[in-house]
Amino acid sequence: MKILSTFRVILFFLLISCYSIKAQNLFDFDYAQFGYDSVSNYIEFYYSFNQSMLNPFDSDSLKVVSGILQITIEDTSSGQKIIDKEWRVSHPASKSVEEASKYLIGVVGFLVPHGNYRCSIGGRDATNEQSKKNYSEFISSTHFITSHISISDIQLASRIVQDSPNKESIFYKNSMEIYPIPTSVFGENQPVVFYYSELYNLLPSNGSSSLKIISSVYNSRGKQVFSKSKPISRVYDSRVEVGSIVVNKFPTDTYTFVIALIDSGSNYGVSSTKKFYVFNPSVIADDSATSQVSGVFASEFGVMTDEELDEHFAKSKYVATEEELEKFEKIASTEGKREFLYNFWKDRDNDLSTTENEFYKNYFKRVALSNQRYGSISRVGWKSDRGRVFILYGEPSEIERYPNQVDSKPYEIWYYNELEGGVVFVFADLTGFSDYTLLHSTLRGELRDDNWSRRISTF
Repeated sequence: MKILSTFRVILFFLLISCYSIKAQNLFDFDYAQFGYDSVSNYIEFYYSFNQSMLNPFDSDSLKVVSGILQITIEDTSSGQKIIDKEWRVSHPASKSVEEASKYLIGVVGFLVPHGNYRCSIGGRDATNEQSKKNYSEFISSTHFITSHISISDIQLASRIVQDSPNKESIFYKNSMEIYPIPTSVFGENQPVVFYYSELYNLLPSNGSSSLKIISSVYNSRGKQVFSKSKPISRVYDSRVEVGSIVVNKFPTDTYTFVIALIDSGSNYGVSSTKKFYVFNPSVIADDSATSQVSGVFASEFGVMTDEELDEHFAKSKYVATEEELEKFEKIASTEGKREFLYNFWKDRDNDLSTTENEFYKNYFKRVALSNQRYGSISRVGWKSDRGRVFILYGEPSEIERYPNQVDSKPYEIWYYNELEGGVVFVFADLTGFSDYTLLHSTLRGELRDDNWSRRISTF
């Protein structure tokens, strides 16, 4: 789902009430990225200037306040700046105290190729270089438009107007006006959390005909304080997911909002998370636990059933040690299995500079592809020998296929030129049911049989 049909930058402002918990911040920002195509995402930056902290000055016989917004996006691999811009945000100075206590809200957006970026976002008073607030953020522009179900970032909002006729609004997308709240603060002055996200790649290629979406909120101590779920049909390839959460009874705290999309048919799930803050000084907390929230709550493992966790680890066994296999077998509780799987894959994240675990993502992408390519009547693709080799080592450099030889059963030879200076795997369909068995490999630790050809001979 494309947010915009063509590349454009949008910039505007809106007045909304400020929140005392962040009243001393001159400038705040938030961001969310959405799928655009197979090579780029659309990233929106939401910003707010605290009008009461901007100095009024004369302009065309009017008193105005003005802030300078600056955004730089730099590719971490090349050091190239793909965005380096400033904008002036001006508004007539408010005469009343009430009006002066409001924020100037706006949004700018860019098409960004997939990659890793360092973003610098800053806001300052146009009349005072010393009055400023700067932020630095590392952003990974990940692939949303793929062959697997995926979820965009979550955009939090102060309100959402559905079926809006105001198509010229800079907050308009997909038939709605989504009013951002860059402070991410809710509570007494903003008792409802509105949210917007996009779901992609929903048309079923395998797995179940429907999906389950689960929305949950956890407090800073890991306690679930909100949860709801519903089925999602797979009639269209993409859709938006919007909703609201009433937080007027939530105690003052930091919360984590999780949207998880589960395909129980293929035992695959994805999730998107977002932190927000609640300021309700009149609400007394009834949860005295002191432990910090575990990342498992913000992952797909946090919403998996016991059966789904067992199946998920079964697919993970190719990279598990004997000790890990034995440890998982002894875990009796669902919570223990969730924590184990979360840490199991976290330990294998080989690039901690990004928010995404690329190793985990690539592994299960191969699991899905192996189910498409190497399944047979007797077993699903990931359980087959070819599936296992593909999951562990990826795409072969070359494949020789011999499906209709007169003097032998069907067989294949896979070459991996980058492994140990070049290795081969030989698979054969010994039963005639397209279930290819590994007969021989020159890779250290794999089955080796230099006389494998005798097993496929039909003479």
